[in-house]
Amino acid sequence: MNNKIQNHIRKLLKSAGVTALLVLLIITQTGCGSKTAEPAGRTEYHLNTACQISVYGMSGSQAEDVLDTAFKTVKDYENLLSKTVKGSDVYRINHAKGKYVTVSDDTLKVLKLATTIGDLSDGAFDCTVGKVVDMWNFTGEDPKVPDKGDIAEAVESIDYKKIKISGNKVKLTDADAALDLGGIAKGYIADRTAEAVEKAGAESAIVNLGGNVVAVGNKPDGSPFVVGIERPYSDRTEMVGSVEATNRTLVTSGIYERNFTENGKLYHHVLNPETGYPAETDLEAVTIAADIGYSGFCDGLSTSCLIMGEDRAKAFIAEIQKKFPDRHIEASFINSKDKISETDGMKVILTED
Repeated sequence: MNNKIQNHIRKLLKSAGVTALLVLLIITQTGCGSKTAEPAGRTEYHLNTACQISVYGMSGSQAEDVLDTAFKTVKDYENLLSKTVKGSDVYRINHAKGKYVTVSDDTLKVLKLATTIGDLSDGAFDCTVGKVVDMWNFTGEDPKVPDKGDIAEAVESIDYKKIKISGNKVKLTDADAALDLGGIAKGYIADRTAEAVEKAGAESAIVNLGGNVVAVGNKPDGSPFVVGIERPYSDRTEMVGSVEATNRTLVTSGIYERNFTENGKLYHHVLNPETGYPAETDLEAVTIAADIGYSGFCDGLSTSCLIMGEDRAKAFIAEIQKKFPDRHIEASFINSKDKISETDGMKVILTED
């Protein structure tokens, strides 16, 4: 592993979700009666974050084969869905100047999921924010507040209904629009990676793609995995609580994940598609849980909730629970007063002060 990647991983290990997994691994290993119960894990830098995958109850070479398969899956989907990877489906759509582009079945599924969540959230989630996201450059070395006029102009191109699909062909009817699937792609990739892990023979595993966690099965002793929920702005060192998970996915989104300060004001990366500016919200973090296979769905919901604010987000999740009862959606919310609340079935085990 070269120094650049090592430095990226050291930095990203402090990002949202990764600390939660480290706590999870500590909890799951404590009290194990044999070394065979300890996981075989690996961390690699993909999707602009540190991704960690661990498998349990498998021998060294067998576990390594599963991990190889898992990370190949992550890389393959990143090359398909990232807007910054030249030649990806999303890159080609964004550079097609309004013309149709033939894309893969997976890209179609992600786009259809994104537009569905756009409809469900009344536009709070909009995957055509790519142009505005590029202006803010939160993942760059020196992000700055963009010019007000430039933001206003870019906002005019935001409208997920400008995505047109015909068979396996996709286009943006506004040539100035640009897709950014960052609010949903990690979840979809986490789903596909968990599937690949199971197909490769693992019955007990954890997939964490920077806060998108999938618990495959349970621990080798039959008990559930325990996933930590990070306290916002705690320098990645404190857990608000934890949630037990067996064949479940948990996605945490927070306004603290990427941000910068300019002229004394904090700007975070969760952008309101109506304004092009960071959402002014009383929520700092949202965790959405569901049955395994719905990480992409949860990803879009958590982003939507942050943009909506606490009251509207709670009503939104209540509606989602009614519309999709078979997915067993639950949620927890941490507001700007550091108060945590949850749906009835979430069952967050609070950390003692």
